[in-house]
Amino acid sequence: QAQAGWLQHDFGHLSVFKKSSWNHIVHKFVIGHLKGASANWWNHRHFQHHAKPNIFKKDPDVNMLHIFVLGDTQPVEYGKKKLKYLPYNHQHEYFFLIFPPLLIPVYFQIQIISTMIRRRFWADLAWAISYYMRYFITYIPFYGVLGSLSLLTFVRFLESHWFVWVTQMNHIPMEIDCEKHRDWLSSQVAATCNIEQSFFNDWFTGHLNFQIEHHLFPTMPRHNFWK
Repeated sequence: QAQAGWLQHDFGHLSVFKKSSWNHIVHKFVIGHLKGASANWWNHRHFQHHAKPNIFKKDPDVNMLHIFVLGDTQPVEYGKKKLKYLPYNHQHEYFFLIFPPLLIPVYFQIQIISTMIRRRFWADLAWAISYYMRYFITYIPFYGVLGSLSLLTFVRFLESHWFVWVTQMNHIPMEIDCEKHRDWLSSQVAATCNIEQSFFNDWFTGHLNFQIEHHLFPTMPRHNFWK
């Protein structure tokens, strides 16, 4: 599931086939039939992130729903306004209990299903239904309904940890702030950092350890980032 996540990311960025239409078709198959998610939901969310990385109110990836405060200015802003939804001085401790285990199984799952229905992404919904049909037809004979649901939840739980560590380690350490109206290249570099290259890191991160290169050349095939 994690590797399918990196694969759909490649197709979503049109970086596999020369024809955009082929990328779009296979993207729907991978994210829909292999993962049970929505291509339109991913595109809408991820393209905002690439346009304005680490910019509050413009990058959905730094919208932490008042659960965490990020960067240097947001904690000060919350302090001045006396906003305290949670004990933020302990966020480095409760981070492990909330963000990695719950992002995909709970938050993304609710957001994806509600988005497909609310925005009438019926084709995406059909692809997602095909994933769940295939999954339950395969596993219910072995584990029953409850066992199959438990396995699905456990897989999502593990994948969520994997996804969070990869996506946060190359953005969260960088500048997170309000819009500063920089030129495009400067805004991308200010929000991204790379992780050491190795065979394992390339595989584990789907080559997103080269986050700077990915943000500067988002349609480049991932195996060329190191060049």
